[in-house]
Amino acid sequence: MQFETFFPWRLARMAEAVSHAMAQIYAGRFQLTRDEWRVLAAAAEAPEMETREVARRVAMDKVSMSRAASRLEDRGLITRRESPHDRRIKLIRLTPEGRAIQSEVGRIVGERAAYLMEGLAPAEREALDAAIGKLERRALVFDEPQNQGKCRPGCACQCESHYARALELAMAV
Repeated sequence: MQFETFFPWRLARMAEAVSHAMAQIYAGRFQLTRDEWRVLAAAAEAPEMETREVARRVAMDKVSMSRAASRLEDRGLITRRESPHDRRIKLIRLTPEGRAIQSEVGRIVGERAAYLMEGLAPAEREALDAAIGKLERRALVFDEPQNQGKCRPGCACQCESHYARALELAMAV
């Protein structure tokens, strides 16, 4: 195996390079950690959201989610409250200041992401998006014993049973 051409390593290296560049934006000017930025970005998608839903959307464990939310709350960027239907469920909402920061950071990182994608033709962007979707679905069921890293020939993990299992696993995070 050639390490430099090993797909998981190349993907991780690219993701880390992009993540590091983006972190410079929200860490420097906005004093946000990567986890804090992810919570702000996900929470901005709805007026109020359950913390477990935010954690699921950004693939964050409960402890990291709780720590990031506590720091954001201490800074006045989010509020947290118990759900009126179930006291075990916490709801978070961006404050006006949190929404303003999320909007500004989102604009800047969106411009950076657009810059990266400008290097691809529209057809390449569509192909990349489709390929990433397939890889994400396969990654969600990759380590299940019955798959052993493989699927039935021709499936590409788009068969109904694997896609349903991938969604089930994603919702459980």
